[in-house]
Amino acid sequence: MYMEKTDLAKLYRSYYSAKPQPQRITVHKAAYVAIQGQGDPSQQEFAARVEALYSVAYAVKFMCKWDGNDFVVPKLEGQWWFDTTAFPGISAAEAPVKIPREKWQYRLLLQMPDMVCEELVQEAIKQVLAKKRLQLAAGVHFFEMEEQACVQMLHAGPFDREPETLAVLQQFITAQGLQQQGCHHEIYLSDFRKTPPEKLRTILREPVKEA
Repeated sequence: MYMEKTDLAKLYRSYYSAKPQPQRITVHKAAYVAIQGQGDPSQQEFAARVEALYSVAYAVKFMCKWDGNDFVVPKLEGQWWFDTTAFPGISAAEAPVKIPREKWQYRLLLQMPDMVCEELVQEAIKQVLAKKRLQLAAGVHFFEMEEQACVQMLHAGPFDREPETLAVLQQFITAQGLQQQGCHHEIYLSDFRKTPPEKLRTILREPVKEA
């Protein structure tokens, strides 16, 4: 019998889409599987964390499917931040250039549908540790986030051109009488492991509040 899968990209179209110009949006509260790390995203350690995160997400998916609640594993996301006491006064547009890659901290995320709870994620982690012996899976955890007011923009092209898009976002935030709060947030609409840099599409999102 055909079972329709929950597809978060269709259910929350505004969450997984952005325009090539800055726009204000309100983001819903959501649950994720997540893993944290620090360092250069071009290094193997980052790739290993991506693998561990996806392994847990698919273990969750298959348990849900067994219960008749299958879903599509959505796009990878990442939150990025740095120690502002060590690097004071650096804007979001300047940060990718002025902050050494090894100093960046990150949280990789995959949004989960409503039926997924912390207990289910913990069971998925146990399965991955037992079957795949991916020790980094022990660092995966259930995570909830509610960013609410945000400003976002679609970035097309390689990651090293992001400062150009971030500068446009920063100008918009200032002009709107807003200020950034929380972590810089990216949603990877393209699989950067397989897609040529010039064809990458990434949502750049900044949580904001009234200045």
